[in-house]
Amino acid sequence: MDLHEYCSKELLMQHGIPVPHGVVVSSTQSVTAALKQLGTQDIVVKAQVLSGGRGKAGGVKLVSKAEVEPAVQAMLGSRLVTKQTTDAGLPVERVLLEEKTEIKQEFYLAMLLDREHKSITVLASKEGGVDIEAVAASNPEAMVQIVIHDAVYSYHIQTLGRKLGLDKSLYPALSDIVMKMYGVCMSSDVMMLEINPLVLTQSDQLICLDAKINIDQNALTRQTKLSAMRDFSQEDKDEVEADKYGLSYVSLDGNIGCMVNGAGLAMATMDMIKFCGGNPANFLDVGGDATEERVMHAFRIIGQDPNVKVILVNIFGGIVRCDLIAQGILSALKQVSLNKPVVVRLEGHNADLGRKLLLRSDLPLYANDSFKEAAVQAVQLSKEA
Repeated sequence: MDLHEYCSKELLMQHGIPVPHGVVVSSTQSVTAALKQLGTQDIVVKAQVLSGGRGKAGGVKLVSKAEVEPAVQAMLGSRLVTKQTTDAGLPVERVLLEEKTEIKQEFYLAMLLDREHKSITVLASKEGGVDIEAVAASNPEAMVQIVIHDAVYSYHIQTLGRKLGLDKSLYPALSDIVMKMYGVCMSSDVMMLEINPLVLTQSDQLICLDAKINIDQNALTRQTKLSAMRDFSQEDKDEVEADKYGLSYVSLDGNIGCMVNGAGLAMATMDMIKFCGGNPANFLDVGGDATEERVMHAFRIIGQDPNVKVILVNIFGGIVRCDLIAQGILSALKQVSLNKPVVVRLEGHNADLGRKLLLRSDLPLYANDSFKEAAVQAVQLSKEA
C-alpha cells in the first residue's frame, strides 16, 4: 500500500525526521488558514497523487503567496497525468502546501526490503531529485548500496557520508536520519521508504524534501493507523473490488480475461496466452479452494472490463473436485449474465465429469482438457470478436 506524500511525511515527523513545514488542503476555502500556518511568501504547491513525475506533469509549482489559491483551485478536482499513470490520470483530491526550501545540494536516499539478503538495504546517490532508475542504468557507480543486517552502525554512516561526499560535520545529522528511517521501516512494516531528494539547505541542514512510503499490504491488519491512510481513489477500481472478495487481481492491457486458481498456474496461463499469440487482460487468482461466490465475483469483475473479448478459465481440481467447480461456474455465469464466450479448461479430480456438465449447458461455454488447445481457442475467439 502506497502512502501519499503528506502521509509519508507525517509518519517521518512522528519519528523525528526533518521535513519541510507543510499543510494539506482539500478545498480552496482552507487555503487562507493554511497560509497563516505557513507564514512564508514563497509556497510550493504539490498535487497529492500516488505517482512519480508530478513536477514534469504540472503537479508541483513554486508560487507566491498571492498565487496559491488559483494554483490550488486549478489542481483540485483535476486528473493529473504523469509518465507513470494511464492516459486517464489520477484524481487530485488534496494539495500539499509547503514552505520553500533553499537548496544547496540534492541527494537520493532510500531503504528497501531486500528479500535476497533478508534485511533492509540502503540505496543512496549524489544525484538526487532526478529519475533514479535512469541514473542506476546509465551510471551504476553513482549508486551506493549498504545492507543493514540487524542495526545501523557508525561504519554504515561513515561509508554513506563518504560516498555522498558530505562534510564530516554532517555525519551526526545523517546518522540521525538514517537510524530513524530504519526505525520507521522496522516498526511500520515498510517495503520501501524513498527520500528523493534529501537536500542540504543553504543553512547546512539535511531535510527530506519529498517522501514515498510503501507498506506491506499483508501487514495492514496490525498497522491499523496506516491502513486508515489508504486512498482507494488512487487505485484501480477493479483491483479494489477484487480485494474485498479475497481475489488476487491485477488489471492488464490485453483482451483475454483470465480466471485461474493458484498464482503459479495464473502466471503460466498468461504465458501460454502470449505464446499462442494473444494478450491477457488480467491476472486473477481465485485461490486453491475456489468457491461459487468467488467465481461469481471474478466473472463479474472480468466481464465489466470493456476490453475483454473472451474469458479463459483454467482450473486445477486439487483441493476441490472439478465437478463442483463446474457447477459453481455454471451457477455463477447464470447470475452474472455474461455475453462473452468462456473457454474452460479443467484438470484434476473428476475433470471428465466437470467437462460433461459444462458441455450440457446452454451457455456460451467451450470445455477443453488441453491447456494449450484452450489457450489457442481463447486467442482465436478474441480475434473473431
